[in-house]
Amino acid sequence: MRLTALLSMAAKVTFPKDYRFGTNRPWTMAAKRRNPPGKIRRKVFVEPIAPEEWSLLRGDTVEIVAGKDKGKQGKVVQVFRHRNWVILEGLNTHYRYIGKSGDYRGTYIASEAPMLLRDVALIDPTDRKPTQVEWRFTEEGERVRVSLRTGRIVPKPVVERRDGIVTQQWKDGPKDTSPEDTLEKTYTPSLKTLEEEVMEKLGIQENRRHHKSYWY
Repeated sequence: MRLTALLSMAAKVTFPKDYRFGTNRPWTMAAKRRNPPGKIRRKVFVEPIAPEEWSLLRGDTVEIVAGKDKGKQGKVVQVFRHRNWVILEGLNTHYRYIGKSGDYRGTYIASEAPMLLRDVALIDPTDRKPTQVEWRFTEEGERVRVSLRTGRIVPKPVVERRDGIVTQQWKDGPKDTSPEDTLEKTYTPSLKTLEEEVMEKLGIQENRRHHKSYWY
């Protein structure tokens, strides 16, 4: 199956009206266990936020403005737009036992619980204080976040990939393919078979052709 067809199918995925989004991806087994077929769950009301108005991104530094960790600052490690949730690194943690079996009580671990978007505020890098932001356009037409308190631009965070590479700071090496070479069209469509193209390239003259066969 072509990748474009697979992506188009994923874009058309629909969920039941009573489907409850959580911290697990919808196609994982953990999410399927929480949303079994036929189970009716209590409806969760989520404040609608347009995609173009979403102001927090993964890698942002924010301050908690409500809850047990109020006043602490942390880094956003995950964003869940279906529930208006963000998860902060090392903050709003809860403790639980996992791997319990028989007489063994399990391993005591700490995990970060999601927080509502309204309970955190983005940090202005100029004075390290929380602020409200809105999206605006620069003179060059670039869409940026602007602090409503100071009027300064809050740059987008530099996110490190799982392999440790920062896309914005990557420099091509001598063995890397340049974007120009990648986008260059070098293939010429042809109705000739592979054998005919090889004979033409090698200068082989052969007038005989295989008889056409039909499998149906």
